[in-house]
Amino acid sequence: MPIITLTTDFGEKDHFAGAVKGAIYGELESIRIVDITHSVSPFHTAEAAYIIQSAYRSFPDGTIHLIGIDSELNPENKHIAVLLDGHYFICANNGIISMLANEIVPEKIVEINIHDHIISNFPVLDVFVKVACHIARGGTLDVIGKRIQELRQLNGLNPVVQGDGKQIIGIVIYIDNYGNVITNITKSLFDEVGKGRDFKITARHASFKKIHTHYSDAINFDQPKERREEDGKKIALWNSSQYLELAIYKSNPTTVGSASTLFGLEYRDSVTISFDAL
Repeated sequence: MPIITLTTDFGEKDHFAGAVKGAIYGELESIRIVDITHSVSPFHTAEAAYIIQSAYRSFPDGTIHLIGIDSELNPENKHIAVLLDGHYFICANNGIISMLANEIVPEKIVEINIHDHIISNFPVLDVFVKVACHIARGGTLDVIGKRIQELRQLNGLNPVVQGDGKQIIGIVIYIDNYGNVITNITKSLFDEVGKGRDFKITARHASFKKIHTHYSDAINFDQPKERREEDGKKIALWNSSQYLELAIYKSNPTTVGSASTLFGLEYRDSVTISFDAL
């Protein structure tokens, strides 16, 4: 039996996440359910896209990812099921899947059309659960929807290369629990454009000339502990999802501050990488 994951903006206070799990177990008692998160900012499709893109590869092929973000059905917000990279994704066609589809072409996309048989104002509970359980039983996508070719895009979330490769202009797409700032600039794009050149990253009050691979790279461990500069040490790095991240070593947004607060960065703020001439 495959795994069903849940990614929603339901939070922990209300009954919604529990009700969805109960409905799944009501149909498939032996299914395995994994919570990726229920703490996506309300209706924040870009945040959800980054989280699901970062998480899904950790699961085995055949996993079914149920995404409950901005999922109310209306003429401009249809429901879809997508087979991509060996995984199934069930969500609204609101741009969430476009970040994944920028890198990997979906194998199949269907617009879900079982709504005539279900009366609901909670589509994640009723429609998405039915589709997920159908797939988990071995059912095909063609049974629950009609094939479509186009996915709705998240506008403005792709970085821009300017000046014949002199600059990459990106934006902040996510701020994590530690207040670290994740941009939409990937290592693959950086390598392709930069071609090994020296560079400078600029983001409001902060600038960087190196990109590391570990948070602890900010610290010189050759120095005795009492002489190290650790508190508030800033760092740019490629995070585990290979996106450019701006961070503060061992930050805490509620006490010492974080990259977001100390650099003055919020969602969609600009981050620029300027390269030396070839």
